[in-house]
Amino acid sequence: MAVLRVKFTKTRRDKLAQVLWILNWISVVTGVILFSLGLFLKVEINKRWELMAERDIHYVPNMLIAVGLIACGINFLGGKICYDCVDTTKFLRWKLIMLPYIICTFFFTFCVLVGALMCYSMRSELEESLALGLTEAMRLYKDTDMPGRCFVKRTVDMLQIDFECCGNTGFKDWFQIQWISNRYLDMSHKEVVDRLRSNVEGKYLMDGVPFSCCNTYSPRPCIQHQITNNSAHFNYEYQTEELNLWKKGCRQALLDYYTHIMQSIGLTVLITWLFELSVLTGVRYLQTSLENVLRQGDPDSESDGWLLENSFAETARTNFIIIKSLGKCNQVDTANNGDPNINVPATSAAHYGPDNVPPKQIPEAS
Repeated sequence: MAVLRVKFTKTRRDKLAQVLWILNWISVVTGVILFSLGLFLKVEINKRWELMAERDIHYVPNMLIAVGLIACGINFLGGKICYDCVDTTKFLRWKLIMLPYIICTFFFTFCVLVGALMCYSMRSELEESLALGLTEAMRLYKDTDMPGRCFVKRTVDMLQIDFECCGNTGFKDWFQIQWISNRYLDMSHKEVVDRLRSNVEGKYLMDGVPFSCCNTYSPRPCIQHQITNNSAHFNYEYQTEELNLWKKGCRQALLDYYTHIMQSIGLTVLITWLFELSVLTGVRYLQTSLENVLRQGDPDSESDGWLLENSFAETARTNFIIIKSLGKCNQVDTANNGDPNINVPATSAAHYGPDNVPPKQIPEAS
C-alpha cells in the first residue's frame, strides 16, 4: 500500500510543477544565504585566531559554505526539471534522472540538518579552544618586541575594551603571569629584584592588571595596581569595594558572542532544512504522478502520486534484499571451478594419490 497517496488531475500537476519551479529558485537564494552565513562565521573566527588554540573549529563554517554551494547547484537543476515537467512530453527527458536526483537531494537535506545541529554542538570545542588560546595570549602579552608576537598585546587590549572583559576567567588571572616586559623593569630597584627572586621561575608577578581591564563607567579613577593592598589607596577595601574593573572573563564574553551567532545561524539553517524538505516532498509527488500518467498513456488523465509506493517496512525489506543480492554477486563460487577435490570425500577413489594411479599396461609379447 502506497504511503500518503494523493490524486492529481492534469491542472493540479501543472500547478504543482509551476510552484515547485518557483520554490526551487527560492531555494537557490537560500543556498546563497547558507554560503554567506558560513563565510561570515569563518571571518568572525579568523578575526580572533590569535586568541584561539589550534583546534578544528572551522568544520562548521566550511560545511555551511559547501552546503550552500551544493544547494545552489541542486536547486538550479530542480528548477529546470520542474519547469520542463509542466509538459508531459518533456518529462521523458528527465524520467530516468528524477529518481537519482530525489535520492541525492534527500541525502543533501540530511546534510543540511547535520549542519544545523553542528552549530549548536560547537560550543564545547570553542570553549576549550578559547581557554587555551587566551591563556597563551596572556602569556605573550609582554613580548611586544619579539617577531610574530608584536600585536598580541594590542589584540588582547582591544578584546578587553570591546567586550568589556578582563583576563581569561577573571581579573585575577593577570596575577599569575608576568604581563610587564623586563625591558620596562628597573633592575637597580631592590623591590623589583626581590620580586623576581621570590618567584621560582624568575617572573615579575604582582596584583595588577593592564589598563584595558578598567571599567570606563566607574566614577572612581581606575585602580589597576596593588589591587589587594587596602592601604595603598584612599578609602579602599578590597574585600567589600566595588572594583572598577570588568568583572566578566574574556573567555565567557567571547563564548557568549559566538554562541549567539551560532544559534542564529543554526536556526536559519534549520528553517532552510524544513523548506528544502517540503520542496523535495513536492518533487517526489510530481515524479510519481507523472510516471503513473505515462503508464496510463493519457496525458490528460488523473493519476496518483505518493511518497513511497509500498509501506515503510516493505520498502526497507525490498532494499535489504537488493543489497544482500548485490553482496552475493561479489562472492566467488568455488564449488564448480573444476577442482575434483572439492566436495569429494577423503575415502572416495576420486582423489589423487598413489592408490588412484592405474597400473601400467604391459604390451603382450607377440
